[in-house]
Amino acid sequence: LTMNLRDLKYICAVADLKHFGRAAEYCNISQPTLSGQIKKLENELGVTLFERNYKVIRVTEIGEKVVSLARQANLAADQINKVAIAAQDPLSGSISIGLIPTIAPYLIPLFAKKLRKSMTKMTIRYVEDITDRLVDNIIHGKLDMAVLATSPIEETLTSIELFSEPFWLLYPKNHPLSKINDIQMEDVDQEDLLLLAEGHCFRDQALSICKSPQSTQQQFLQATSLETLINLVISGQGITLIPALAIRNKWNSKSEIIKTKINEKSAQRKVYLTFRKEFSRLQIIDALTEIIRNSLPETVATSCS
Repeated sequence: LTMNLRDLKYICAVADLKHFGRAAEYCNISQPTLSGQIKKLENELGVTLFERNYKVIRVTEIGEKVVSLARQANLAADQINKVAIAAQDPLSGSISIGLIPTIAPYLIPLFAKKLRKSMTKMTIRYVEDITDRLVDNIIHGKLDMAVLATSPIEETLTSIELFSEPFWLLYPKNHPLSKINDIQMEDVDQEDLLLLAEGHCFRDQALSICKSPQSTQQQFLQATSLETLINLVISGQGITLIPALAIRNKWNSKSEIIKTKINEKSAQRKVYLTFRKEFSRLQIIDALTEIIRNSLPETVATSCS
């Protein structure tokens, strides 16, 4: 059997993309080369890994088992390479950091420059995506770590708490809430509350502190980013909750919108750095954790190690 890591990467790419052409492009080879190599592997194994027709590629039952083992082998090979690099210089090589959309645009500018100066030999790749996909990519070795607003439940992952971030209420200057001195969530009319679309953990966290059932208007006015929510508030379309890092100094008494911190213990979220338990380059985890914590504004509470 002449199977090698290259073949395992090929079959994982096809399983992920369900298309030989896109898999070949991803692997940076020609489609005939990829197809021929996979067919050769199937012949040597004596099994069919993929059912092929002109419309769709389907992974067979035995193919699913082989692909699962191939992912483990690829991840192990990647870890061997990273262990070797770390032994030479722990802060060299490359790392990939995922961040959720309600954190990425506000946190990255705070620490990215310091990280580059601290890790001059490191190539750093940032990936912005929702929690579920980031977690899946960490598990399968496509990401090294991710900054998330939920702690991991998968037994293969672990995390370090970075900071606690309070929620602020954002509303138009002429809104009835402007007449209330100490706003509580029970003062908020949910029919005015604008939320992120489903799939964003911040939406679930915002709903968890609301005092009444979800309304139909919330379902209608769903945004895909905090910036869209903020612009909707500016245009007078409603009110919203935003995390502390998204607060802007230009929102003052002369602005068309008002920001108010919600003085309730539940109105906050904890932010974590999540990674695989077997991740070997812990010097990077320690360095990144310290840099992020030292880059935070006073509006958030830094967690201690």
